Amino acid sequence: MLKKNLALAAAIIGAISVLSIPAMTTAAKAKPAAKTANDGRAQCYECHDEVKALKEGSKHAKLSCNTCHDNMAAHMKDPEQNKPVTIIDQALCGKCHKNQYDSFYAVHYDTAGARKEKGTPTGRSPMQDKLLAPYGFTFEHHEPRGHAYMVVDQFANDRYQGGRYQFKGGWKNYDKVGKTWDVLEDRGADKKLPETAMAGNPTCIQCKTSDHVLNWKFLGDKDPKAKFDRTSNVNDVAKATNNPLGCIHCHDPHGTQPRVVRDALIQAIDKDRAGNIFSKNGKTDMKTISFRDGFRKIGVMEKTDSRMMCAQCHVEYNCGPGAQQSDGKKVSFDDLRTNHFPLKNSLQLFQHYINLDFYDFKHAVTGARLIKFQHPEAETYAGSVHDKAGVQCHQCHMPKLKGKDGKMFSTHGVVKPVNMVKESCIGCHPNDSVEKKKYQIETIRNYTKGKMRKAEYWLGNLIDTYAAAQRVGVVESVLSQARGKHEEAHALWEYWTAENSDGFHNPDQARESLTRSIAASKAGVKILNDAMAVAKKDEVKK
Repeated sequence: MLKKNLALAAAIIGAISVLSIPAMTTAAKAKPAAKTANDGRAQCYECHDEVKALKEGSKHAKLSCNTCHDNMAAHMKDPEQNKPVTIIDQALCGKCHKNQYDSFYAVHYDTAGARKEKGTPTGRSPMQDKLLAPYGFTFEHHEPRGHAYMVVDQFANDRYQGGRYQFKGGWKNYDKVGKTWDVLEDRGADKKLPETAMAGNPTCIQCKTSDHVLNWKFLGDKDPKAKFDRTSNVNDVAKATNNPLGCIHCHDPHGTQPRVVRDALIQAIDKDRAGNIFSKNGKTDMKTISFRDGFRKIGVMEKTDSRMMCAQCHVEYNCGPGAQQSDGKKVSFDDLRTNHFPLKNSLQLFQHYINLDFYDFKHAVTGARLIKFQHPEAETYAGSVHDKAGVQCHQCHMPKLKGKDGKMFSTHGVVKPVNMVKESCIGCHPNDSVEKKKYQIETIRNYTKGKMRKAEYWLGNLIDTYAAAQRVGVVESVLSQARGKHEEAHALWEYWTAENSDGFHNPDQARESLTRSIAASKAGVKILNDAMAVAKKDEVKK
């Protein structure tokens, strides 16, 4: 069954992009595909040999170049003066891949609504406001919903630009899907709402949309040919973002090969080809292609590897400014550390960021140098039971369904398997019932959430004890030891508030990480309590 699923998943959908031309539009236009080879492709190949290598012999081989590019006639007459326009819009792909397109935009009404705040008594991190103070995520940090909402949910967030962007028509249109600025409205820079933050940066947007794939240089460096870079004004990038993550993030439009475009992931894999989390037997099935003289790179695979494809976004990465651990010097967007993929798990990241000489913020009470993690699903999954069995992300989160046309297809709604156990799990576990698998999933998650709550309790205890020790005059050398334990305990705990499976992706790693966090917090509390006991004795002697 597993081999059958993998074989079926290899039939990937097409998308649209170009490897050598910067101009583009997001307006999908219906154009008939050429049915013969006499459609101008040969003339395009004279300059674009990398496109020819991808396209010829593929499922998209007979598609005319003007299927996805406008202004082609003028470009052929004068290539330098007349740039073609590339259509970047899932709707164009949807003309041939309707089931996939419709499922991408399907609203998940089977969930308990959107805007599920993590920092509430019933959320993933009830003590978040205390443990992350004063970081911007304390204003709003909610559970994710479908990919169709990736952009609008980022922009219409209380920690994003002061609440400047809101849903048109208010709550009644919260389930509306479509282009960003058909769904959202800009209330202006002077419309800052109370209890909001001014977070947001251009690098983070690159995971939420494919619109900027041609006007963003590799790693977001400055370049005359790049419209945006890591230092660009975030609102300028936001207003130019019209679509959520598109087909071209994972599917090469010219040849339909599975691919990745997220620059920091490509960089991380290329740095360690044999030892990265996706390698098998010392090899990684991704060929890096550089184009436009290194302006951009893509990673192309011979076979679908959704572990890498999903890791373009579902991974811990740093995209924001911070400071150096060594000397407190500010790290700004001109520093490459603001577009960085560690590809390390919860047991490795604390030391990784020490070696990188980076932290995100200092805690409001202890002054500990802390990291704020982002959705590290890929590195959590690496080495897990399912990963070792050869199961990939798409088999559980994009199961096969029957479309209205009667044809089977991989749903692109990216579902939670617990809500579709029959489709996601039973194919590989035919002897189990739906009820049993759902019971097993919830049992693992309940156990992990219990450890998360205990880790939070002890972190809170450490913070309170630190404040008490500070009040009675415990010396700085002891406070410094306690801060070190806080930094360690925080990294081992907070990772799991950002990872979205509540431990199911790797329950063994979750337990080890969270119990280590508890132990580090307890050690910090003991250091402080011992110091306060000594101080009390000294006070009595006086």
